[in-house]
Amino acid sequence: MKCLRHILPETMVVLMLSWHVNLYADGVVIDKIYDPYVQALETEIEWRSISQSNKQDFDDFQLHKLGIGKSISDVWFAEIYIIGERSENNDLGIDAIEIESKFQLTEQGEYGADWGILFELERTRLHKTWEFKSGLLTVKEWGRWIGTSNIFAIYEWGEHIDNEFETKLALQARYRYSKRLEPAVEFHAGQNNSGIGPTLTGTESFDGAKKLSWELGFIFGLNGADHTLKGLLEYEF
Repeated sequence: MKCLRHILPETMVVLMLSWHVNLYADGVVIDKIYDPYVQALETEIEWRSISQSNKQDFDDFQLHKLGIGKSISDVWFAEIYIIGERSENNDLGIDAIEIESKFQLTEQGEYGADWGILFELERTRLHKTWEFKSGLLTVKEWGRWIGTSNIFAIYEWGEHIDNEFETKLALQARYRYSKRLEPAVEFHAGQNNSGIGPTLTGTESFDGAKKLSWELGFIFGLNGADHTLKGLLEYEF
């Protein structure tokens, strides 16, 4: 395992950067930014919401994810999501199922940066299309500042779409003001949409290693959607 942890970060960098960074056309560009860490014996319930619009009422597109996950080992975390989508003038309904696995490659603080990889497999219910995503997750700390990067390669296939490779980039700089409040700025880039904006995150701890993490971000569009509002709640126990 130690040998694997030494080799995989450098290998993944070469593979992931071999794609030009443009975002997948059919997916969501602005989304959660992942850290590479896995906590042993952890169970998580997560709700995620993303609203995009070219207006002020955020009613053009809404995506909701409800997931439950569990640590399989001290370096492997798996989660399954039910995904609901609401477009303009449509009701919210279940649109897709997604399975996600995250692997922590290095011990926290072992190197100058911490590394992990993420794999996702998604299938849409109505159009019966598939999407496989692999990502390199990196975190580096400078004092009270924390820098996080996610670089993804995506392959989509199905009967009603063109089979294609696409890529995605997300960056975050976060300031550790306190455990309950950490302001950040995020940048998301892709083919059809990119944006930058502020995010607030925080964590509330309870007895028995239980904690509730939250996130609220407002991303201004550089192209594509004018603005995106994203929120997240994670309950870990």
